[in-house]
Amino acid sequence: MTLTREQGWSLLCEWTRGEALRRHGRAVELVMRAAALRHGTGAADVERFGLAGLLHDADYESWPAEHPARIVAWLRERGESELAQAISAHYTKWGVPCETLLDKALLACDELTGFVGACARVRPDGLASLESKSVIKRLKDKGFAAKVERDEIARGVELLGVELAAHIDFVISAMRPHAEELGLGAAAPRP
Repeated sequence: MTLTREQGWSLLCEWTRGEALRRHGRAVELVMRAAALRHGTGAADVERFGLAGLLHDADYESWPAEHPARIVAWLRERGESELAQAISAHYTKWGVPCETLLDKALLACDELTGFVGACARVRPDGLASLESKSVIKRLKDKGFAAKVERDEIARGVELLGVELAAHIDFVISAMRPHAEELGLGAAAPRP
């Protein structure tokens, strides 16, 4: 892998002007870095997993109708075919099979990370005391964060071979130390 984290961040900032989508990319990066240690081969996977998380929606704001074609092409031009494949497969309705652990981890972490963030935003203390049981309760409420596709979360957990509550706890624990940076701390402004 030749792409650096700095190059990835620079591209994300160039293509994504909105703070919310940048924060989502950063949150998924953090969770994916933790996923590399838990599900991957360890430290050797951290940068690759992190970059997949950081860049998975990099083209969405500027070219929503073409997402993820722009970022996938950009990565392939630079010889980053593994990252391109994972990003191509991070939404099951695109019909690209999840073949590698990286593909499965990105699918399992992306939508759930966004949902955990939504759960934290409505709590007075943000991520500080959020637990999986609260997230599961909110998952059952189709009116809460209605745009989050619950079937994508279920499919990701299934493909990664983890239990839902345990995976939610994992995502929360990966995000919690970065709550302030992600706008999910106790003092974060609420919608």
